[in-house]
Amino acid sequence: MPVVKAKILEEIADNLLQGAGAPEEEAATVARHVIGANLAGHDSHGIIQIPTYIDRVVKNEIVPGADWEIIQESPTTTVVDGHWGFGYVANERAMKYTIEKAKTQNVAAATVFRQGHIGRLASYPLMAAKEGMIAMITADSGRGPKHVAPFGGREKRLGTNPISIAMPSNLDGPFFIDMASSAVAAGKINLALARGDDIPEGWIIDKDGQATTNPAAFKEGGPLLPLGGTEGYKGYGLSAMIEIFSGILTGLGHGVEPSGRHNDGCFMAVFKVEAFRPLETFKKEVADFAHYLKNTLPADGFDEVLYPGEIEFKREQERSLNGIEVEDATWSKLRDLAQQYGMEKKLGF
Repeated sequence: MPVVKAKILEEIADNLLQGAGAPEEEAATVARHVIGANLAGHDSHGIIQIPTYIDRVVKNEIVPGADWEIIQESPTTTVVDGHWGFGYVANERAMKYTIEKAKTQNVAAATVFRQGHIGRLASYPLMAAKEGMIAMITADSGRGPKHVAPFGGREKRLGTNPISIAMPSNLDGPFFIDMASSAVAAGKINLALARGDDIPEGWIIDKDGQATTNPAAFKEGGPLLPLGGTEGYKGYGLSAMIEIFSGILTGLGHGVEPSGRHNDGCFMAVFKVEAFRPLETFKKEVADFAHYLKNTLPADGFDEVLYPGEIEFKREQERSLNGIEVEDATWSKLRDLAQQYGMEKKLGF
């Protein structure tokens, strides 16, 4: 697999998206988020997604340059229609808007619907944490294709339904969670398939309800399992609540519509820390809490205890220095797109 510097991958993503018709500013936004996911170690949401996004643009499932429209609004709430634009663009703008409201109103929330894939969820609450605020976000694919079986079932009825929460702190790296309510994100199954790897038992079952480590079983109709293994009812319950926040509250609904169009619905909320505690005191105490957790003696098989979000911070440092591995199948697709748009020499293919 080629190992490529993040800056070069970002340029490749940016140029290919523009080749597909994305406006310059939108292409830059999508490329920044996508390679940011690679840097954090979330390769399933990284450069591997660019050919998929371009395919959706070609099919008119993603609309470059789409309107961003406020449908309903109050001093503390906003409902945004993304008009099928890039999810990264619509969602980033909605988070910025919500942060500004929280600065004056202390608490603000928004829903966003009719937008493309929004990628790595943590990108958005981390925007608020940098501004000294707490933020959370949930996401669901609305009535797009589903991937996850309810606890005890073997049919795909739920999305992977992720949630992310970020806290401001005095730590070197951010303190946050970013997790699917399924055993694993669907993109990680696709990544394993692209790399020819097996997957751990407990991630999926096949279409007949049998345990499997073959990622191809997912493409053949097998569902992902909810988070929690034998206690998967916990992940299932969390997933159902996220689907209500991000699917039903946004107006997207539940189930699957015949078009199968990917449609991320999001709920986000931002809280101004200073409405509750002095910000600097809070940031110090979050950092103290993180160090308290890290000072735990490690169990057998572990070298250290990490605070939530620390592993992504470490990966970002390492990959910023050493580059990002790109699986051969994805690199081949990127090269084909570069040739299609007459960019192979410009992009170094």
